[in-house]
Amino acid sequence: MTCASTLETSMFGLMQDRPLLISSLIEHAANFHGQAEIVARTVEGPIHRSNYRTISARSRQLANALTALGVIQSTRVGTLAWNTHRHMELYFGVSGMGAILHTVNPRLFAEQIIYIINHAEDEVLFFDVTFAPLLEKIAGQLKTVRHFVAMTERVHMPQIAAIPDLLCYEDLLAAHSENYAWPQFDERVASSLCYTSGTTGNPKGVLYSHRSTVLHSMAAMSADVIGMPRQRVMLIVPLFHANAWGMIYAGAMTGAKLVMPGPHLDGKSVYEMMRAERTNVAQGVPTVWLMLFQYLEEHPEIDAHELGLERVTVGGSAPPRAMVERCYRLFGCHLTQGWGMTETSPLGTIGNLLPKHENLPLEKIFDVRVKQGRGIYGVELKIVDDDQKRLPHDGKAFGRLLVRGPWVASGYFKGEGGEVLDAEGYFDTGDVATIDPDGYIQLVDRAKDVIKSGGEWISSIDLENAAMGHPAVQEAAVIGVSHPKWQERPLLIIVRRANAQLDAAQMLHYLESKVAKWWLPDDVVFVEQLPHTATGKLQKTKLREQFREHVLSTAHT
Repeated sequence: MTCASTLETSMFGLMQDRPLLISSLIEHAANFHGQAEIVARTVEGPIHRSNYRTISARSRQLANALTALGVIQSTRVGTLAWNTHRHMELYFGVSGMGAILHTVNPRLFAEQIIYIINHAEDEVLFFDVTFAPLLEKIAGQLKTVRHFVAMTERVHMPQIAAIPDLLCYEDLLAAHSENYAWPQFDERVASSLCYTSGTTGNPKGVLYSHRSTVLHSMAAMSADVIGMPRQRVMLIVPLFHANAWGMIYAGAMTGAKLVMPGPHLDGKSVYEMMRAERTNVAQGVPTVWLMLFQYLEEHPEIDAHELGLERVTVGGSAPPRAMVERCYRLFGCHLTQGWGMTETSPLGTIGNLLPKHENLPLEKIFDVRVKQGRGIYGVELKIVDDDQKRLPHDGKAFGRLLVRGPWVASGYFKGEGGEVLDAEGYFDTGDVATIDPDGYIQLVDRAKDVIKSGGEWISSIDLENAAMGHPAVQEAAVIGVSHPKWQERPLLIIVRRANAQLDAAQMLHYLESKVAKWWLPDDVVFVEQLPHTATGKLQKTKLREQFREHVLSTAHT
């Protein structure tokens, strides 16, 4: 029997076929969680308090305003903005009307921002006033933008000579009614656009659909993943970074209180807002937690347990074991890490414990917590060797990590990068990992960062994690440096904690009991700071360039 004839004889269910649309999320929140709070520190400084009912009404005003500006289905609408209530309104207003929300990472170089906005062909650009100086410089190079909107009130409007017809966000909304009927359309229509950080070549666009976004949100809100009901979430992960891990949408689904810090991400500001709003869940990349840890260390009179944190979620890059342990010691709660990328919307795995782990000794629990977690429902994972042969999930074999699922990219915007799926429809993540029998993945390295020494591989991530366990180390990076005999050998680059004393010999002695002898770095150098990408990841391309001429002490032995 052919596939076609099978379909002809199949009996279909008698269920209503309603499209999965982002507009349904904010309407659900307004109807069933209308008074749940949305708290944001504005760019101008004061705290702004809103709720889902108000966000819904203002999103509809925004949709009317965009219609008046000539925005139609699939028009790209860009943002250069922090985590605030206005940015949240754009999440629903733009996508809800059928246009495409393009969140631009403002931490990128100006040249990359220009490229991204032009490549996306944004027609309207919303921006926070902190980016007025940037817009003054680049507005003339943005070829497709017809309208610029400053996300503020009239009293705080900037003067930008390069944008004579600058619009005011609050004036724009005030001129339009809340009465707007969200259109119904195919759930596979594009909803939002995020660009990769572009560590090699130009950034590439990942184009999400309404369907993929709603399904991803359903997965995120489940108890086995993040679980959102009755939570007060400190949303530090940027709204311009992979849709803020989908938390804006999952929050609307469940009525979670969302607390957003705006541009104020220093340790003091994050701590004070968490304390004031009694957030019990917090989410951010490792660099944010390092800043918070440093602030708490500088203020030993603070009892961080009083924050009442129940869960800390980390993503973006793998947190070292030392961070997992410090989180438990400081807050009395476990750090849960997830793995994903812009191309996976971004949730791919989450590091929740299985029942068999719950009564383990604390050190054994940390052993599980340092892994990047198990695949969540909807996500399929495999590891392969260089010949694309599947490798066993035994926790030992490591290979390239591939992923597929309903919220995983099938290609890049405008076909950039060509064909990105293998014969089975899996996307190559560029990570090297192991998968254990319980399904937990553990990243060994990025494929381009693995150190190839004498025909064997050394994991830079494992070396960095070991170094981070030293009490004098604030941050660590490991790169491969050319060696005449071994091809590459590891160079360890350290940022010391404030006022800490540590030299290379002491660092190597500490590592002797932590890693295999042949993994020990050939050199250790100390720097004031390490370079990071716009999303907080170590920028190893810059480190490799900086230390390209470094001659290892073992090069002539």
